[in-house]
Amino acid sequence: MENRPLIERLARHLAADESDAWPARVEDAASILAILKEPDAAMREAGDMAAWGAMIDAALRERWSLAQPPAASEAPGGTDEEGDMRLTPDSVGHDRADWIHLHNKQEKPS
Repeated sequence: MENRPLIERLARHLAADESDAWPARVEDAASILAILKEPDAAMREAGDMAAWGAMIDAALRERWSLAQPPAASEAPGGTDEEGDMRLTPDSVGHDRADWIHLHNKQEKPS
């Protein structure tokens, strides 16, 4: 069995009918992972939320190592976690993964 990154496996699953088109589904896979980053009540009760968040962040960072063809009308790059804002590789900083918003303890609502 191949050890592919989670985001690639999701993209391949989403492109099941067109197996060669999976790179075009990486953004969809990233959106799904971003949704999964916030665990529901059952998930919070079952495990460590910090570990879960770190694992999802690691999976989201993998998207930058995968080939992603831009849409014909778009510059190369990706989108923010929610898929709302188009990000070029240099739009946030030199670290292509720093678009991920990590909550610090002082930022969390009480």
